[in-house]
Amino acid sequence: MSALPERMSAVIAREPGGPDVLQGVQRPVPVPHAGHVLIRVTAAGVNRPDLMQRSGLPVPPGVSDVLGLEAAGTVVAVGDGVDGLVPGDRVMALLNGGGYAQYCVAHAGHCLRVPAALSLEHAAGVPEAAFTVWHNLFELGRLQRGDSVLIHGAASGVGSFAVQCAQAAGACVIATAGGPQKIAMLEALGVWRAVDRHREDFVDVVNACTEGRGVDVVLDNVGGPYIARNLAAMAMGGRHVSLSFLQGAKIELDLQLLMRKSLSLASSTLRPKSDAEKTRLAACIHEHLLPWLASGQVSPLIHARLPLSQAADAHRLLEANANIGKVLLTVD
Repeated sequence: MSALPERMSAVIAREPGGPDVLQGVQRPVPVPHAGHVLIRVTAAGVNRPDLMQRSGLPVPPGVSDVLGLEAAGTVVAVGDGVDGLVPGDRVMALLNGGGYAQYCVAHAGHCLRVPAALSLEHAAGVPEAAFTVWHNLFELGRLQRGDSVLIHGAASGVGSFAVQCAQAAGACVIATAGGPQKIAMLEALGVWRAVDRHREDFVDVVNACTEGRGVDVVLDNVGGPYIARNLAAMAMGGRHVSLSFLQGAKIELDLQLLMRKSLSLASSTLRPKSDAEKTRLAACIHEHLLPWLASGQVSPLIHARLPLSQAADAHRLLEANANIGKVLLTVD
């Protein structure tokens, strides 16, 4: 294997602000310390937490100013104590930062081997979605075969991945999105019912589909006024899981309804979780989700691939909510 370069191209936010603050820089190629690997990046996923970091919202202590929470590529070096990964391995990794670069360091326990049938570019759209979906939909939401699930924002990278995983698990999916193109994509995925949020009331649709019973699980990334409507659309013993709160974090909650229907509310966020918890989640994903990816039963939907130098355009795409699936940055 050829010697590694001393420096690499990377993307940072030079100051808090909009997409225009993203800037290409030259940085030293990082060195993997104990328990970590160095990856030559083929592509990196673009996620909403990247937009939040760029805008100046706080990040966990010690996080790199190089953006990027997921990447896929080839292992080129390993730190002390790493077992099971060697230079040349194809991996996709959940990162604490640093993915928008030619090289990144990842915790070995947060890496997943890329199935042979999946390209490294496509694999870059997997980690953030896989960790999020496994923990929230299957652990917190306890989704099981035969359940019905309402998934909001289902045309997003995480949402479309959740739809496919739920179907692979044998659940019936009602999915919401905005506009005919997104609805057509969801119908092509074979959802039980796709709901255009611009034209239909999802509570009415759920009641019609379930004959008034409601859904067993709701996966929500909207928050705000959606929460009360979600609860109204839920079955007895239903599980509500919040991923985000695009329309507001503070709500009024009808505890009487919650108690009468024996509903449970759960939520989580991925970035602050401990290394040990992320390693545990990676092991679960390896066991339960990777077989679906290997067989092609689940595949990340890719909306756009842009070169690293066009990171600002990638952020604009996400901010405009124009994407159907993942937006990736490709690295030379």
